[in-house]
Amino acid sequence: MEKRTDKNLYTLLFATGMVVVVGSLLAFVASSLKPKINENKRIEKQQNILYAMGVHENEGKGNVAFIEASKVAGEFSKYIKKQIVITGDLDIVENNDAYLIDIKKEQTKAKAGEKRQLPLFIGEKDGKTYYIAPIRGIGLWDAIWAYVAVDENMIVQGAYFDHKAETAGLGANIKQRFFMDDFIGEHLLDENGIFKGITVSKSNSDPTNKIKYDNEVDAIAGATITGDGVSAMIKTDLRLYQSYFENLKTN
Repeated sequence: MEKRTDKNLYTLLFATGMVVVVGSLLAFVASSLKPKINENKRIEKQQNILYAMGVHENEGKGNVAFIEASKVAGEFSKYIKKQIVITGDLDIVENNDAYLIDIKKEQTKAKAGEKRQLPLFIGEKDGKTYYIAPIRGIGLWDAIWAYVAVDENMIVQGAYFDHKAETAGLGANIKQRFFMDDFIGEHLLDENGIFKGITVSKSNSDPTNKIKYDNEVDAIAGATITGDGVSAMIKTDLRLYQSYFENLKTN
């Protein structure tokens, strides 16, 4: 006599049932964790923005040290005075959730011919105003991104770089202090006010990075493609903010 469990139908029903049960469990877990995931994203982005404008817990020449997670919300409210979104021809609106804008999606919209939203965070520290812009590009293996703080003259005041999958000890070093600190004081414009960006250059003749008018910083050894990606995203994304700063000076 044939057992019911030997039939193909039984196997199919069992497999279907398992898929439904496991899928339901995964959906439940994902739904339960979503608030925590969103909160972690908020903390990370706010830490990055604050770091770019020099609000961190770095000591000496050690590693990157962010503001503690428990302090981030308070410090963000203290130092970030305004969040704005720039769209099209200087259509500017305030948006207290501008830090949640997905830069990758905005870049995709621009490629499709749609208007792109440009978040900009305006902070104040020690009597000085900082303008922090998020940018995104492609490294050797995957996405790279940054938050770059500039003053009203588009001179870099600080930066935080990160990556998804760059090579450890090589391209991954874009998130090390020795690389990020090189950008402080660098000019995005040339002496005639033309946007030049900053090139991560292997042939840079200023390895100690004392010259801040050359629109260059020293490259990381063995990380040429990652460095090219950093140069490209600075030149492509930060250029989009130039009209804002030109308008800022005329008002």
